[in-house]
Amino acid sequence: MTETPCLLLASGGVDSCAAAVLLRREGYLPTLVTLLLLPGDTPEGPGPGRARRAAERLDLPHRILDLREPFDREVVAPFREAYLRGRTPNPCADCNGRIKFRAALAAAETLLGADVPVATGHYARILREGGRATLARGRDSRRDQSYFLAGLPSSLLSRLFFPLGDLSKEEARRLAREAGLEASETPDSMELCFVPGGDYRKLLGPEAFREGPVVDPSGRVLGTHEGVGNFTRGQRKGLGISSPEPLYVREVDGGRNRVTVDRREALLTHLVRGGDVNVLIPEALRGKTKLFGKVRSQGEPGSCSLESWDGAFLTVRFHQPQFAPAPGQRLVLYDGQGRVVAGSTLELLMPL
Repeated sequence: MTETPCLLLASGGVDSCAAAVLLRREGYLPTLVTLLLLPGDTPEGPGPGRARRAAERLDLPHRILDLREPFDREVVAPFREAYLRGRTPNPCADCNGRIKFRAALAAAETLLGADVPVATGHYARILREGGRATLARGRDSRRDQSYFLAGLPSSLLSRLFFPLGDLSKEEARRLAREAGLEASETPDSMELCFVPGGDYRKLLGPEAFREGPVVDPSGRVLGTHEGVGNFTRGQRKGLGISSPEPLYVREVDGGRNRVTVDRREALLTHLVRGGDVNVLIPEALRGKTKLFGKVRSQGEPGSCSLESWDGAFLTVRFHQPQFAPAPGQRLVLYDGQGRVVAGSTLELLMPL
């Protein structure tokens, strides 16, 4: 049987290793490529080591790609800057759009030749219909990662596929276990890959932790905070103030080093705006397509309608109010088939 070459991004975790097993079963010959992203990453590290051993067990080639410098420039530095501005960045989405997939496609051409497909262990799907590739939600809604992939340009989608898109996490782990891969027992990680121990604040520097006022919407000082790097819109814990009713972060103003708090009801909104828009299904923004949107990675998309789209910003009206959309996170729109219509970066609809 002739095997089709492809490139598989393999971190050494259970998902990418399971994807390698599935690709082998489906007649592909994947070259596993592990990315070095962090200053301390080495080819002998835990992740690269597991990926290499998985490749050896499956009789597949393995390569290392050093992206430490562009990752710091394109993902880590903007992450720091966003927090200092009072935004809540989404570095996983940024990495996918700016670094990971572009580097993988370039590596595929260098190592394997033009037009060789690229696969990853993401829980999402690429649908091919009428000569067009579209991005869609994974079958397992609990694990769906299309939210983090919605910034990928449509021009890249035809070269991508996601072997785990129709599987659950449990099925993927079983595939890796049956193949005898050590990655099958690695625990799930919810941490940012570039933040050891999960404390992102260690990256922000002292200017993110200058004392400043906590105020109500009228500007009345309620207390003192220990730095805007500690807060994100919608946060309730750690405000350091007493109040007869629960208060939530309404705005983080990095320029004035000020945190504004308000009642929960004040953070509920039907109207949500996104900028830096990546449109994947243009006709869905021109017609009467029923839309569903997400303003955070967790949870099911909610029914919404397009209010406006001017080529730079899109505004949608959710039929059920959304709590505290945070600038810097993503607004992702889907159609009724679970296909991604557009991805964008959340912006506050209007200043306080």
